[in-house]
Amino acid sequence: MSLRNVAIIAHVDHGKTTLVDQLFRQSGTFRDNQRVEERAMDSNDLEKERGITILAKPTSVDWTPPGASESVRINIVDTPGHADFGGEVERILSMVDGVVLLVDSSEGAMPQTKFVTGKALALGLKPIVVVNKVDRPDARIQEVLDEVFDLFVSLDANDEQLDFPVLYASGRNGYASTDMDAREGTLIPMFETIVSHVPAPKVDVDAPFTFLVTLLDRDNFLGRILTGRVNSGTVKTNQQIHALDNDGNVVEVGRASKILSFRGLDRVPVDEAKAGDIISLAGLTTATVANTIADITVSEALHAQPIDPPTLSMRFAVNDSPMAGREGTKVTSRMIRDRLFREAESNVAVKVTEAADRDSYEVAGRGELQLGVLIETMRREGFELGISRPRVLFGEDETGKKTEPYETVIIDVDDEYSGTVVEKMNLRKAEMTDMRPSTGGKTRITFSAPSRGMIGYHGEFLSDTRGTGIMNRLFEKYGPHKGNIEGRKNGVLISNGAGEAQGYALGPLEDRGILFVGHGEALYEGMIIGENAKTDDLEVNPMKAKQLTNFRASGGKDDAIRLTPPKKMTLEQAIAYIDDDEMVEVTPKSIRLRKRHLDPHERKKASRAKIAA
Repeated sequence: MSLRNVAIIAHVDHGKTTLVDQLFRQSGTFRDNQRVEERAMDSNDLEKERGITILAKPTSVDWTPPGASESVRINIVDTPGHADFGGEVERILSMVDGVVLLVDSSEGAMPQTKFVTGKALALGLKPIVVVNKVDRPDARIQEVLDEVFDLFVSLDANDEQLDFPVLYASGRNGYASTDMDAREGTLIPMFETIVSHVPAPKVDVDAPFTFLVTLLDRDNFLGRILTGRVNSGTVKTNQQIHALDNDGNVVEVGRASKILSFRGLDRVPVDEAKAGDIISLAGLTTATVANTIADITVSEALHAQPIDPPTLSMRFAVNDSPMAGREGTKVTSRMIRDRLFREAESNVAVKVTEAADRDSYEVAGRGELQLGVLIETMRREGFELGISRPRVLFGEDETGKKTEPYETVIIDVDDEYSGTVVEKMNLRKAEMTDMRPSTGGKTRITFSAPSRGMIGYHGEFLSDTRGTGIMNRLFEKYGPHKGNIEGRKNGVLISNGAGEAQGYALGPLEDRGILFVGHGEALYEGMIIGENAKTDDLEVNPMKAKQLTNFRASGGKDDAIRLTPPKKMTLEQAIAYIDDDEMVEVTPKSIRLRKRHLDPHERKKASRAKIAA
């Protein structure tokens, strides 16, 4: 059986996972009467909820060309579309020999497409371009193709890569064609193009077994499972193997207790695997991502693709609020430490360092979304955490001057809101590099912005554009430090005691600003209960109840209090909202905002120390 290894690259929501569903169905991977969930590759709960791919996942389909007697196994790797999960992308590209670049017929090539495609072209992989959703009423197919060609040129693609085949498809309706005007059919043209254009793996079956680990996960029964492509030779069950680090040093020696091959959505045990196949291996206890697993006669490690460094960090601390331990089951620093280091082991884009107080950890990653997904995952596992405001990781240039990460920010916005967006981005020290009309009365504006200025802007951006704007961000470079960037302008309302919030007290407080809590919610001293309409922080008493007497009030004073529903923030909104002296208390059931120092005297002392510094 011949092999083809291919990765599918696409921007968020361009239809990649839906297309893979159709490839499963039309290759015969699923029975006609088999019940299969939509977006079958998005198996993670968070992936289903958010509609994005977070984890890179290999799968395979066996396709028999019309009139042929032997089928072709196509190993497909579904890649994350968001740059925050780029650590996943960079590793899996070393497993494949070609890429399918999926672009929306209306939106065209977007920032995340550029990021992953640049990595693929630099590795010399041959691209196949698929213009998806060609049946959209606002499709602009030829302009999108021109944009893709210009993108390839800007990414220094070679002549062979620029001579790419093009397919016009609708993943939802399950057809692809070389004809731009086709609006029905099957995906046979896509299978044929993959088989003819993507080369078979160039490997040496007779050489000793070598295998580069690119993904790591755990199984309750098998233990550590290492996934990657067999680079050379053959591996059999119970064969003696060892793991080598990048310098060729032996990490551990063991046996291949289980070899798992991908068949559709399942991992099935096999007795042996040959060079070129993508497999999972169990049996080793300490080997990790970027290690080389090999026959014990091999002493030279395989080259591992370098990973871009993290640009953003947050402080994960033990929850020390008065409500700690009421809702979560994992609250100790040891549990948090073990979980974070386990994450850093399997996710190479995350770096964890222990703070001097040993009760908090600095977690560095690619962006707010990546760290937000980690926090949400831990929260669902029963952890309680205190999370600090994100901060960017600064660097130094050759002359010793301070540098900071910059991002390319592409914004699609209705024409009427473009002035407001440009003004707000200028306040955040962003420089506009391009502005052009887009389809449907929209304008596409491109900025080069310091990452520091973009923290917390997304919610404000959605408010400014009435929810119609679309923002895409991509790490660009480390550039000169831009100086002070103004943060949140409003102060907050802080509870001055512990107890239950009372509607009688909250009613008058609505005149002071926007409330985050409602009647009956449990509060504690130092907890943030709302946003002040002014710039300074204000301590208030939201627990004051009406004094009961046996006299009726005159003049209609006994009327029921009508409260505006409180503003409830999502995890990402809360993290983006807080200031440097504030934290987010995250538990399995609640998200609360609080001051870092709950005691008002401690807050004043910390404020004076900051001014003196």
